[in-house]
Amino acid sequence: MKNRSKIIIALLSLNIFILSSCSDDFLVEEIRSDYTPETLNDELGYQAQLLGLYQMLSTFYTRSGDQGWLSVWQAGTDITWPTAPQGIEVPYYKYNQLTTDDNAAFQSWELWYNMVENANSIIASIESSTSTELTQEQKDAINAEARFFRAYAYNNLATLFGGVPLITEPITEARFDYTRNTLDEINAQIETDLQFATENLGEPTNAPQFEARVNRYVANQLFAEFYLRAGKPDLAESQADIIINSQAFQLITERYGVKASEEGDPFSDMFFKGNQRRSQGNTEALWVLENENPSDVRGGSSGNPQQRRVWGAGYHNVNGMIPADSLGGRGLSRIRLNNWVVYDLYDETDMRNSKHSIHRRFRYNNPDPNFADIYGDLVPYTGIDTLARINPYSLKWGHFDPADVFGFGMWKDFILMRLGETYLLKAEAQVMQNNTTGAATTINILRTRANAPQVVAGEMSLDFILDERVRELLAEENRRMTLMRTKMLVERASGLNVQDQNIPLPQTMRIEGLQEFHELFPIPLREIQLNKDAVLEQNPGYSTN
Repeated sequence: MKNRSKIIIALLSLNIFILSSCSDDFLVEEIRSDYTPETLNDELGYQAQLLGLYQMLSTFYTRSGDQGWLSVWQAGTDITWPTAPQGIEVPYYKYNQLTTDDNAAFQSWELWYNMVENANSIIASIESSTSTELTQEQKDAINAEARFFRAYAYNNLATLFGGVPLITEPITEARFDYTRNTLDEINAQIETDLQFATENLGEPTNAPQFEARVNRYVANQLFAEFYLRAGKPDLAESQADIIINSQAFQLITERYGVKASEEGDPFSDMFFKGNQRRSQGNTEALWVLENENPSDVRGGSSGNPQQRRVWGAGYHNVNGMIPADSLGGRGLSRIRLNNWVVYDLYDETDMRNSKHSIHRRFRYNNPDPNFADIYGDLVPYTGIDTLARINPYSLKWGHFDPADVFGFGMWKDFILMRLGETYLLKAEAQVMQNNTTGAATTINILRTRANAPQVVAGEMSLDFILDERVRELLAEENRRMTLMRTKMLVERASGLNVQDQNIPLPQTMRIEGLQEFHELFPIPLREIQLNKDAVLEQNPGYSTN
């Protein structure tokens, strides 16, 4: 009887609602809650928006819809050969196929402008906030973090596209009249944002809940890279020195972490799962983007990262071989280290070329009785297998989960900035100032750690610095963007990524059509076409049709 009474009361309530809703007032929208930026006045709301910027950034590294996405940034440069003659990366080594409707260029434009818009919303809100719940110091810290991401996005846009539309306020209505600002104007905004960020971001922390957030030295590192692109090497060197002299970071020179008791070396220790964060002992890490298996941590990753599949060899396709932890798990080798990297780049004693960092030799490891006669024997290097199945590859993206041998995703953190690169940026700045003696001293700090031969001033040049970046940052850095930043893409790719007559490449894998104008991406055609009320000019060399 009680249940029947409740039903009747509910129905009566519904009838009263319907009868009272017949007036025109029912059509007037009443906003019961509002989470737009201008009403975010508390710390929690702003922190949620800031975390959204990290999530947005992570999608650059975790997207799997186009499995060749990561290859876009490595293939067609000076260090790798592509092995998959299809996918989003093809126009980035078959440059004569790179058109204004290219999908990778559009995805890049879309990602970084989305970040600009979200950062603009936070900045506008915090700068107009009259909230008494936040101190000025808290407001400045929020502003600084958002400005860092705006600078980060615009620095990427400038590197990839040159001068682009400069937007510093939230978009409140549709616009179709954008024009390109000059590169100097973009650079001026980046400089302003990074100046604020370096002055107001906090110190690095080992606290797990905060260590993935950007700190003031992360902004200094971006500042150094920016000043190099902007042709201000003296200022770049000063920014690098702030990091180095802070003593907040130290190069890894001793074994540590999850595999310290096993065979290995200090350099390779940095790239094991469980060793990448400051709280895990990585004293070299400036900025690490956390990436966890979503089956273990809800929302732990924004996608299915493909780094291992792209970089690791497909050795499991060889009869007698199965995926193994010691081999970095199951790869597909969408790109292969070219012969310059494999045979000519490293000195014999260089730790960065040890078997713990670059895997070169394979032994049959399938214990099935059918392979008993070859188990433990070396796999011979023959034929096409050397391009994708048993080719040498970096172990920096090695990851193996016995519960997921197929391993579509790779669940390891992303080291976005570390002290090793700080020294490289400083040395580049010194070379650009003709201080080759200083550059040699700086580079030798890294080479001492790597047990590589010392260098002298006469060896220092931008080419040498770019070589050393490969030795140190292979499979970490976005190689295409480094070469575009230094305007060395055409020279380096044409000179070093050439066909070896001893291992002839299939026609589908060769670089073709690379020209000077490819130092910049095309402005996406769909953006030009939508911009009906003004002319959004295309970069030189690309068809406007």
